[in-house]
This record gives sequence, structure tokens and C-alpha cells, in this order.
Amino acid sequence: MLLTIAAFVLALSLLIAIHEYGHYRMAVACGVKVLRFSIGFGPVVLRWTSPKSGTEFALSALPLGGYVKMLDEREAPVAAQERHRAFNLQPLRSRVLIVAAGPLANLGLAALLYAALNWSGVQMAAPVLGVPVSGSVADRAGLLGGERVARAGYDAADLEVDDLQPVQSFEDLTWLMSQAALAGRDARLLLDDGTQVRLGLAALEAREAAPELLERIGLIAPLSKPEIGDLLADGAAQTAGLRKGDKVLSVDDVAMRDGRQLRELIRASAADGVAKVQRWRIDRAGQILVVDVRPEVVVQDASTVGDSHSMGRTVGRIGAYIGSQPEMRLVRYGLFDGLWLGIVKTWDVSALTLKTLGRMVIGEASLKNLSGPLTIADYAGRSASLGLSAYLVFLALISVSLGVLNLLPLPLLDGGHLMYYLWEGLTGRPVSEASQAWLQRFGVVVLALMMSIALVNDVTRLLG
Repeated sequence: MLLTIAAFVLALSLLIAIHEYGHYRMAVACGVKVLRFSIGFGPVVLRWTSPKSGTEFALSALPLGGYVKMLDEREAPVAAQERHRAFNLQPLRSRVLIVAAGPLANLGLAALLYAALNWSGVQMAAPVLGVPVSGSVADRAGLLGGERVARAGYDAADLEVDDLQPVQSFEDLTWLMSQAALAGRDARLLLDDGTQVRLGLAALEAREAAPELLERIGLIAPLSKPEIGDLLADGAAQTAGLRKGDKVLSVDDVAMRDGRQLRELIRASAADGVAKVQRWRIDRAGQILVVDVRPEVVVQDASTVGDSHSMGRTVGRIGAYIGSQPEMRLVRYGLFDGLWLGIVKTWDVSALTLKTLGRMVIGEASLKNLSGPLTIADYAGRSASLGLSAYLVFLALISVSLGVLNLLPLPLLDGGHLMYYLWEGLTGRPVSEASQAWLQRFGVVVLALMMSIALVNDVTRLLG
């Protein structure tokens, strides 16, 4: 709990500080006087006033937001000798740059975080395919599991092998395939042995990047050898005489190629509420043995499954960890490649976020995709517990979300002000105060509705 709170507060404080610093630096660059730079709300914990600029820097007790207060005639009288430094009297271009600088700072931070991960290198699962989901696109394409992907990309009649993008990790592969499906494009894989495989992803008519999409594509997880790991005392595996390190060759004469495949067979053994005995053929240190295994019947509840649609179903369990760790490799890029890929990743995540939001608006994507502070705090704690790399990925994702959210054309957000400036640029006159007041009320209602839905989703996830 302490780790979750600390990781959440650190993430929120850092991302808000970067956002507000973007506004601040651009305001200073445009000659606007900044009266106060504040991180957080409530009682001020620390404050310092710059003797050179007169700007007060403050850190408050509740790090749930921040603001940059600039000299502005709309808020207080401005002395004649300082009118040239007032925000509201700046040319339109300067006001646009100052407002846009906050969200762009968040997107820039995300690009740098992704670049830093690319430079330092991250241990990631190699692009070795597990056994595809039965009936999925990958299954229909003839993939069996165990194939190693060298390159991948959108399929086209005139596409050359060298045009395909190199694939360094399984995450790279699933990202490319998800993007292809969402774009309504087929994909092509080049395997290590030179074989080319076409995946008919366009037929999926994918609408959102939900977990179910990877199931329909068939690429859920990298290859994991069907081995037995740690056993629970008195579990079905121990009762059957299985041992840690046993390699499962077949179950009821079905060859086992992948740990996920084995787990699915175990789960399906009790689908009708009655455990069926399975005949396992195993390799124990070179000795071939045949073992009868009767999985235990387990009813899924909130403690065993996160998907509410699967609660109440019966599945088989053997009380042992199934599957070896996937093959890992260090993925690292050079200075310019790492930076470019960081920018590309930020662009792709931003575009995907906007697409998902757009589909939620028109009803093509579920509002359950909205997450609030409770879910963000939970993910912050989980990622921090996994190490620095996982936490940096989390920071990058939230930074992109914050940048994109603030660019939405909603009053109260930076994008709302940019919308006002667009009107001013097109018509030559600013939005009237009466219109701004009405739009502000509308913005409050929309944001309150979004926050309410996000909080309901948070509570549902935590309770479910």
C-alpha cells in the first residue's frame, strides 16, 4: 500500500510539474510575466520567490493538480508600464504557444522516457510464437507455435521483404498486429526460416484495442515450454506424482508445444463441473513416463478471475505453476534510432488514445475503457514493484494520456482555449465572455460525467 501511494504521488507530481513547466517556460519566452508557479492545491508546504523575475514557486499539500498564474487584465488591474507583459494582450500566436506548451511538454516527456528505455535496453520476450488460439487468424494461417518472427508489417501486393519492419520482441509484434487490425489492414510475417505468412486481419473489423483483439488475432503470449514449475502441497499435481522440471510431451495423445496450450487443456477438463482424468506423457530428465492426472474443480470468483463474465464458471486446476519463462532478449537501440522510436511510440500511443476516445463518443467502444485515479494508483504500484523499466513505461503512458486529454477541445482544458483561439484566428474577434461562460458550464458537466464514469469503472475493477 505504501509503495502504491508513493508511486502514485511521485507520478502525479512529476507529470503535473512537467505540464505546468511547459506553460511557464513558453510564457517566459514570449515575454509574459508569471506571478505564480504552483504544484498542488491546499496549504502551501514550500514557497520561494525568485529575486530576478518575481515569480513565486509553491508546492502545496495536495499534489492533484497545478497552475501557472500569469499577469492578466481579466483577473486584476495591470499597471500601465507592465501591460506589454500581460497574457491577454499578447498576440494570438504567443497565446496559442503558451497554452499548447503544457500538453506538448507531457508528450515530449513520454518520447524521452521511451527513448531512455530504448537507449538503456530492456529485457523483453523474444518474438517466438506460442500456440495460437484455436480458430483465430493465426491458427487459420497455419501457424503452429514455436515460429520465430524476424520482420512484420502491413501486407501489400508490391511489398518487398526489406520493407517489413524488424521485430525485436513479442511486444513489438503484438503492437504491430494490433495496429494493422485497427487500421483494417492485413499483415505479413517473415519467419526466421524465410517463410512468409499472411494474416487476414482486415476481416476482423476491429473497433478497439481490447484484450479480446489479441485473442482473435491468436497471438496472446510468447512461447513458453510446457514444463511443471513449483507445486502446491497436496495439490492434484503432487498427488499424481508430478515433479518440478517435468516436461509435458502430450495430454491424451495431444502433443504439447506451449505452456498456455497446457493450461487451457487443464482448465477445460472441468468445464462441465466434473473433473476428467487426463493421461499425461512426460519427460523427466530423459526418462519417458505416463502419469494419470485428475485436475481439481474450481469455481471462478472475484479472487480467481478479473473478468466478471467468467465468474461462476468451473475450471480445472492442478496446483502447480505451468510453463517456463519465455525466451528473453535485451532490446537496445542507438542514440538516434532510440530517440526516433521513442517519438514514433508516443505518436502511435497518442493516435490510439484518440481513436479509442472517438469510438467511445460514437458508441463503438465501451466506456469501461475510461480509468480514474484509483486504477492509475493501482497500476503505479504494480509497475513500481516490477522495477524501474516497468515504472518508466507506466509514466510514459500516463504522460501521453495527460497530454492528449488536455488537447481535447473541451472548455476548462487547454484544448478548449485553443478552440477559442482558432475561432479568433478565423473570425478576427475573440469568443464573447457570455459564450465562454456558457461553454465553461458545458465543460464542467462533460468533465464531471467523465470523472464519474471513470470512478465507477475504478470501483467495479477493484470489487470485481
